[in-house]
Amino acid sequence: MKSTNPWAAPLLALLLLALLLLALLLLGCRPPPPEGQVRLERAPAPTTVQVDRQAVARDPDGCLAHAPPVPKVPPPPHHLSGRLGLWVAEVDPQTLLPLRAVGTNPDSVFPLASTYKQAVLWATLRAVDRGELPPTERFAVTRDNQSLGAYPYDGSNVRTLTERMIRNSDNTATDILHRRVGLQAVQDTADELGLCATRLILPTRDWWVAQAGLSATYSGTRRWAGARGEDRLRLATLIDRDARVYRADYLQRRLDDYFDHRHRPEDDLKALNISTPYEFGTLVAHAFLRSGLGPRTQAWQREVMAMGYGRSGLKLTHQGRVAYAAGKGGNGWRLLTYSGYVRTKAGQHLVYVFMQHGADQTYTMPNTRRAFAWINAGIDAVLRQPAAGESRAGKR
Repeated sequence: MKSTNPWAAPLLALLLLALLLLALLLLGCRPPPPEGQVRLERAPAPTTVQVDRQAVARDPDGCLAHAPPVPKVPPPPHHLSGRLGLWVAEVDPQTLLPLRAVGTNPDSVFPLASTYKQAVLWATLRAVDRGELPPTERFAVTRDNQSLGAYPYDGSNVRTLTERMIRNSDNTATDILHRRVGLQAVQDTADELGLCATRLILPTRDWWVAQAGLSATYSGTRRWAGARGEDRLRLATLIDRDARVYRADYLQRRLDDYFDHRHRPEDDLKALNISTPYEFGTLVAHAFLRSGLGPRTQAWQREVMAMGYGRSGLKLTHQGRVAYAAGKGGNGWRLLTYSGYVRTKAGQHLVYVFMQHGADQTYTMPNTRRAFAWINAGIDAVLRQPAAGESRAGKR
């Protein structure tokens, strides 16, 4: 006589159901994008930016995640050569999440040039707040600290140096302040936000000494470009020590020879301070909306940053729609950068970061109008989008 198990049929049914659910889950999963791939190039542009906490998530190493998928910026209205990157976003002033945004190559790394100097300002004012840097402290220009270009008068105080650094893009003023607060203090403005593709640690003269082949430390190691944490600080300190040996006029002659005969675009990414449009846009948003500065130093920051270039290039300014605008630009051999923060009279908070590298022009400042035509196109595209979570019905 054949025996039967009353539980066999229910158990078999549960097993089949579990296998079916597992198959559905596996079919629904998609592999992550390849490392370094720009998501904007492979995804169709959505009509609305849907932003969630994933947009500000960090990876296992504590690094900020890549830019959230957003519509691509409209093409530049006027021709711009070389590699281009742009990030434009309206950010929530409380969460600093992008409410709506557009971007092109937001996760690609570019040289920052003088745009990095606003991080020196932020680090300087943090040192003032902590009582580590008296605002009245005065400085002399010496062979040891003079960088390329014009420089401040002896006896300039901290406020004067910050103004020259942003308004005049003064390299010597920048280097004096950068070294005074500490190389790592400037890098900390990025590290604390998890901006792992952003390097801000080197003063200006250090970049050029490295490119001109005058730093034995820089030329003698393959570890610099990928260095992080204590190793990066150690190497940066040695590069900075190498840089302070040379007179500025001697450095200028050696650098001219380098650019005339040996320059390679990849050298810029190794020697200069660097970031991505999205990461640097994140830093700009935090610097203006979550700086951690006291009332006095925050007012100082906003007054000085308003002296930087940007406001006059914005179409919003000429439309009478700007309540406050701040910006900082930078240029170098075949490269140009601009970034800024805008608060509109309607209460919107906008950030933009433009980057050009490998331009056809060796002197790139004449590209400024073309750059801002593209920035303005990006701002227009952002402001035309419905904000995240806002339905079309709500727009009627």
